[in-house]
Amino acid sequence: MTLEQLPVGQKARIAALEGDESLRARMFALGLRTGREVLVIRRARFSGPLHIRIGSTDLMVRRSEARLIRLQNEVATPLPPAASAG
Repeated sequence: MTLEQLPVGQKARIAALEGDESLRARMFALGLRTGREVLVIRRARFSGPLHIRIGSTDLMVRRSEARLIRLQNEVATPLPPAASAG
């Protein structure tokens, strides 16, 4: 599974980063590293970027780059329900 395929509201662990050396170095500098947990917050319309969270950092990632981020085969964990304000 790739990051592009991960449903909104679910998280999974990064297994591998593909692509050329400069792209992998850029991903690494942004916090996208093997073993880190990534959460998909939302998807932009019309094949736009993914809004993701790594730790406490939010990023926008192009779908073409998200296809290069392989996730572990473990079951993705859904985000816990939000606490009600009332």
